[in-house]
Amino acid sequence: MSTTTAPAQTRAGTKPTITATMSQWAAGVRFDHIPPDAIYQAKRFLLDSIGCALGGYQQHDVVIALEVLNEIAGAGKATVIGSGAQMDAVSASLANALMIRCMDYNDIYWKQDPSHPSDIFPAAIACCERAGSDGRELIVGLVLGHEFEMRLCEAAFPGIRERGWHHATLTAFVSPIVAGRMLHFAGEQIQHAIGISASARCTLGAVTAGKLTMMKNTVDPLATQSGVLAALMAEKGYTGPEHVIDGKEGLTHCFGPEWKLDLLTDGLGDSWRITQCGMKAFPTEALTHTPISAVLALVKDNDLQPHQIAKVHIRTTARGADILSDPSKYDPRTKETADHSLPYVIAAAIAERQVTPLQFTPAKIMDPVIREQLRKVQVVADPDIEKVFPALQRVIVRIHTVDGREFSTQLDYPKGDPRNPLTDKEIEEKFEALAEPVMSREARRRAIDAIWNLEKQASVTELMRLFRVT
Repeated sequence: MSTTTAPAQTRAGTKPTITATMSQWAAGVRFDHIPPDAIYQAKRFLLDSIGCALGGYQQHDVVIALEVLNEIAGAGKATVIGSGAQMDAVSASLANALMIRCMDYNDIYWKQDPSHPSDIFPAAIACCERAGSDGRELIVGLVLGHEFEMRLCEAAFPGIRERGWHHATLTAFVSPIVAGRMLHFAGEQIQHAIGISASARCTLGAVTAGKLTMMKNTVDPLATQSGVLAALMAEKGYTGPEHVIDGKEGLTHCFGPEWKLDLLTDGLGDSWRITQCGMKAFPTEALTHTPISAVLALVKDNDLQPHQIAKVHIRTTARGADILSDPSKYDPRTKETADHSLPYVIAAAIAERQVTPLQFTPAKIMDPVIREQLRKVQVVADPDIEKVFPALQRVIVRIHTVDGREFSTQLDYPKGDPRNPLTDKEIEEKFEALAEPVMSREARRRAIDAIWNLEKQASVTELMRLFRVT
């Protein structure tokens, strides 16, 4: 499926805006248009995301957010993962998106900009529940979120993150597309929803710079919530600017050159971006994954103990040396700073030979053995590595020992990259590890089986009941 009904012109004799083309195409997508591989990947990403959400349900920031939402949320048909409570779609989309995102363990796509397209899954889920839809419809929503989020990541040169803006800015353009399609909007209604959400929400890069706070993992969920709210407003006839991407004082005007806007619409339906997205093998910032993989390999292959290591020298991207290794990252005091600290995750890899959620508890972050390794980690930006990024996430690691030995390796992409994907078994194991503290073995198995058979589920609400803690 490459086209649907041609977009109506915004006014007589003029070319339709980018959002008109995107909206009209999204409105016409049906389950039967989606090829088997994209459907398969949607199931894999949903299983991974629900696992992340059940792990997230156990985190302190989610506990706080749920307390607030339980006070202010309205009645509705949308189900909250973990608690099983039902509330309005806007509130449930925020709660579930925060659960998926808060451990920094869900999917990752990085072209000009980074993003986590599964942050948008809760918009599809909540609006499917509101509409009384089935698993086939949900698959459409999951695939659409990845399609447009990933295309937006590709369109800016340099990416907006390099200009000081956070990628949640892009999510505010995509979540209303997903929400609107799940509510069976016509193209014009979806276009209004995009305008409502995107014109009101641009996110500063400050949330991931320096010392990090709970907002680091909250801005994407807020952008997802924004899209659902915008869709509900558009459903009642509220209007939003149609030129929010390509018009006067729209995205490209305000954020500056250079943009390749044809990437947002060319070839829609000819291929599906969800088949090109990556998953996380570690609950950390994406650019730490290749260094972690390289250091773990050297440490394990050569049986290096922490006391034997004198220095770990890492050559990486400019971002890895600047944002992920600034002075605050050598003294992390919170999970949010630790999982975005390249020195910390390398120190944990040296000390514990693994980087899992267990390494980000308050006690582990202050563990003296891990903290002793922090001072050994030296990170420098390599201009040659920068030239091949983001096609390659190359890292060069050299470990120097106290007795004068040297071990080195180069790695171009980590486990979880589409070129080295997690297997279905590994995704199930990740789900089991995250869900085991809060769900029985039988409940976990039912949830896994239901997701692998998503297109056969008659009700998204019935599916969501399987994700309640037991």
